[in-house]
Amino acid sequence: MIRPDAPLLLEIRDLHARVEDQPILKGVNLTLRAGEIHAVMGRNGSGKSTLSKVLAGHPAYTVTAGSVLYRGENLLELAPEQRARTGLFLGFQYPVEIAGVNNLEFLRVATNARRTEQGLDELDTFAFEDLVRERLGVVQMDPAFLERGLNEGFSGGEKKRNEILQMALLEPLVAILDETDSGLDIDALRIVAGGVNQLAGPDNATLLVTHYQRLLDLITPDYVHVMAAGRILRTGGKDLALELERDGYDWVDHELAAQAPVPLEVA
Repeated sequence: MIRPDAPLLLEIRDLHARVEDQPILKGVNLTLRAGEIHAVMGRNGSGKSTLSKVLAGHPAYTVTAGSVLYRGENLLELAPEQRARTGLFLGFQYPVEIAGVNNLEFLRVATNARRTEQGLDELDTFAFEDLVRERLGVVQMDPAFLERGLNEGFSGGEKKRNEILQMALLEPLVAILDETDSGLDIDALRIVAGGVNQLAGPDNATLLVTHYQRLLDLITPDYVHVMAAGRILRTGGKDLALELERDGYDWVDHELAAQAPVPLEVA
C-alpha cells in the first residue's frame, strides 16, 4: 500500500559492500515506507542476496561506502542482534538446523528479547505457549514441530514455514525475505505467501528477494526493483515482474552496456 506520507522505515543511499576483496554492491539506493511491499529481482550474482545479508549485519560482508538509515538511525552502527531486537527480520533462503536447541524455547527467547526492546513484559512459559499456538494458524503448522530441535529434520517447506512463524511472533517493522520461495512446491508456497500477506500491514514494510514471478502471483508488490551488477537498474510496478517472466533478463546486458563509460581515446 503506497502512502507518500507514511513513515520512512529504511533508507539505503549509495550502498557499496564487498566480501573479502570482491566488490558486490556498487551503489544501491532504495527506500521503504510503512505499508509497502518491495520485490528485488535479478539473476544469480546480481547482488540481491548480498543486500539482504548486509542489512542484517552478516560479518562476512564489509560496507565500504554509503549509508543505511533505519527509522532515522544509522543501522550500520548496530550489531546484528541489536538490529533484530529493534525490528529488522531476515528470513533465510536456507534456514539452518541446530541440533539440541528446542524450537519452542528458541522462539520464546527470541520473542522475549524483542518484547524487552519494545518495553513490554516478557512472557512466561504458559503465556508464550498460548501465543505461539495461536500464531501457528498463520502458517498451518503442526504443534508437534515446536517440540523438535530447531529445523531439525524439517523439510524445505517446513523450514520456511518456521521462518514465517518467527516473523509472526517477532512482529518486525521491516521483514527481509531472502528467496523464501526457493525449493517450495505450490502448496507450501501458497501457505508461506498467505502468512506473509497476513503479517504485512500499514505499520511495517516487506522486502522480498526472489528470482521468480510465481511468488509475486501470490504476494502483490507495490514496487519491483531489478538488480544487476550490484545496483538497482530499474524500478517499476508488478508489470515489471511480468515483463521479466515473459522476456527474461537479456535486456539487462544491453542496458548495462549502454551505461558503461566510454574509454577515452589517446591522441
